Amino acid sequence: MPDVEQHSDSFEEQLSADLRRAGAGFDADRAALVAAGAVRGRRRLLRRRAAVVSGAASLALVGLGGALLLPGGGKALREDTSVGTSGRSATPAPAPDPVSGDALVRALEKLLPGGKLSKTEARGTDEKPGPYVSGVYDDGKGAAAIAVSLGRVQPGSDEARQTTRCPGKVFVHYDACGTTRLPDGSVVMVMQGYEYPDRRVDTRLWSAELVTPEGQHVGVMEWNAAAEKDAPVTRPEPPLSPARLRQLAAARVWRDAVDAMPADPGRPTGEPKPTATRPVVAVAPTLRSLLPKGRFTVSESSGEDSGFGYLVVDDGKGRCLVQVNVQEGMADVAGELFGSGSETLPDGTRVAVHQGPSEKGGSGAVMWTVDTLRSDGRRVVISELNSGAPHDAATRTTPALTIARLRTIALSPKWWP
Repeated sequence: MPDVEQHSDSFEEQLSADLRRAGAGFDADRAALVAAGAVRGRRRLLRRRAAVVSGAASLALVGLGGALLLPGGGKALREDTSVGTSGRSATPAPAPDPVSGDALVRALEKLLPGGKLSKTEARGTDEKPGPYVSGVYDDGKGAAAIAVSLGRVQPGSDEARQTTRCPGKVFVHYDACGTTRLPDGSVVMVMQGYEYPDRRVDTRLWSAELVTPEGQHVGVMEWNAAAEKDAPVTRPEPPLSPARLRQLAAARVWRDAVDAMPADPGRPTGEPKPTATRPVVAVAPTLRSLLPKGRFTVSESSGEDSGFGYLVVDDGKGRCLVQVNVQEGMADVAGELFGSGSETLPDGTRVAVHQGPSEKGGSGAVMWTVDTLRSDGRRVVISELNSGAPHDAATRTTPALTIARLRTIALSPKWWP
């Protein structure tokens, strides 16, 4: 089995609650914005890894210094391992028989194009935290780790959409990424990326994420080394081409296995229901409207997303990444988030300022953050790096926007229409 990193990232539906549980401890590399940014980027890769490791996985949230805990035998899979690109899969049976880990290993062996699969490990559909199969595949051109993990997402949810959406390159370094809709309505994303964001070694990680209209979720990862980390590169690229990855993720056998998973009574089913909430704003356009007029060019943007957004800005003296996280319901952790050095405004709004080195940034990188919390629990956190991406070296000595300007942006009424 690949030496899979024991990390995960929260789904967007869980993010606010997880950050509240995580508590305080805000430092240069632990801004809530970075954690939220991973929802758009690295989170898919991290979640796949968490599903592949045995036992409970944990995430040291890049956001508020806490940890988020995550959560044999059986009948064989059907022999039909054809690619499921026509017709929707059947509704899962109320009480399906489990599919064993051994059956998943046999399915993966049958689906791979020749070669040898060794060092296999697997978890069946009735085992926690969820089914997976992994091994070392060698087609004669170099051993490569490969893993498949299975699960469910709520159909039509933001989680389902984000899972198959290519991330912004600000947070994830990759060579290519594309999303395809299959004839049965399933959506699959294939990304050709790297194991390490800073590319300190040339270990490549290529992945496919497929979500069906019924919410079945298949993730496939492959490397150009026999293990995810701390193993020499054995070949220039992983063995399966993007087209092969897409085909492997779409194989009907994996959907049958997902249907055999026990139902999670705590997980919503069916289409997400609209809730009566305060109107939300698109973060990046709102942030852009609050920048000093005529001073900045914007080279990258998170688009129309709400909750979290970013811009890469330049005033002619070097690129800076500016990130904003907008949350509600955070009043219960005000004491943890805002210590003795914070300020309380006349209307009860709490304000905290943090300045320091960016722990995972490159040479000279620093992060400035202004965290604000209104008395009713509405929170806006803005953070700025003096570099164009979290892992890049500094482009300038200090960020372009002053602390005073960051404070003005965070306290703007535009975040709460």
